[in-house]
Amino acid sequence: MSVVSEVSPDGQKLTISIKGRFDFAKHQEFRQSYEDRNLNAVVVDLKDATYLDSSALGMLLLLRDHAGGDHSDIRVVNSSIDVKKILAISNFDKLFDIS
Repeated sequence: MSVVSEVSPDGQKLTISIKGRFDFAKHQEFRQSYEDRNLNAVVVDLKDATYLDSSALGMLLLLRDHAGGDHSDIRVVNSSIDVKKILAISNFDKLFDIS
């Protein structure tokens, strides 16, 4: 599985880990990882992501909307330097906590 989701023991935080290419092929898997959950906080772990494209940016925006939009608590962590550049160029650093 290339999208793995895990809920914290207290049920308050969802961690979604992406492995390999984060592109349109992962759309359904990514959406299913959060779709039927009441989200307080979400961490998207890109440690094992090797590539990110515009459809991945769209998927992150859909996640943000699902989690409450401007009031959402979403962190994108363990991004490679190249992925951080893509996120910064797209101004996603204004929408998400990126580290």
